[in-house]
Amino acid sequence: LVPLHKYAVNTFTIVGAVLVGTLFSCSFSAYGFARLRAPGRDLIFMTLLATLMLPGAVTLVPTYLLFNAFGWVNTLLPLIVPAFFGNAFFIFLLRQFYMSIPRELEEAATIDGANPFQVWWHIMLPLSKPALATVAVFTFVATYNDFFTPLIYLTDDSRRTIAVALSYFQGSPRVGPQMHLLMAAVALSIIPPLVLFLAAQRYFVRGIVTTGLKG
Repeated sequence: LVPLHKYAVNTFTIVGAVLVGTLFSCSFSAYGFARLRAPGRDLIFMTLLATLMLPGAVTLVPTYLLFNAFGWVNTLLPLIVPAFFGNAFFIFLLRQFYMSIPRELEEAATIDGANPFQVWWHIMLPLSKPALATVAVFTFVATYNDFFTPLIYLTDDSRRTIAVALSYFQGSPRVGPQMHLLMAAVALSIIPPLVLFLAAQRYFVRGIVTTGLKG
C-alpha cells in the first residue's frame, strides 16, 4: 500500500511546477503580444486563440505517442513540461490586463535604460498581481483536481495524485464503495484550494473585475 502522504507530495510537486511554468510562460508571452511589435504578431495571436476551440480529446493520442517516444510515460514530466509552453486562455487574460497599464510607465523605464525584459520584470509583473493571482488560482484548482491526465500518464500507483487516489475509496465489486472513507478524504482534499482562494481572494476578485477592460 502507498502511504497517503505520498499522493499529497506528488500532487503538490506537480501543482508547484505547473504554477511556476504557467505564470512565467503566460506572462512573458502576454507581454510580447501586448507591447512588442513584430511582423505577423496579430496573426499569431489569433492563431493562438483559435487553439481554444480545439478539444483536448483531439490531441490526446498524438500527445501520448510523443511523450511515450520521449520515454516520459510514468514520470511527472508530461504533467509539468506543457505548462512551460503557455496556455492560450491565460495569455489572452494577461494580455488584456497589460494593455490597460499606461505606456508612460514603460517609456519612463526605457528612457532610464531598461530593456524589454527588465520592463516586464520590474514594471509589468509588480503591477499585474491581481491578474497573476487569478491565473494562479485557476491553474491551482485545475491542476489539483485533474483526474484524467495523471490516470493516463502515471501507471505506477506510487506516482499518482490525490484526485486519482480518491477513486480508490470507491471500493471493489466484492467490498463495495467505502462512502465514509470517501467523504472524509474529499473533505480533507478541499482544504488546500480553499485556503489558497481565501488567501488570494482580494487579488483574485480585482483581477476578474479589471481584466479585459481594454481591447
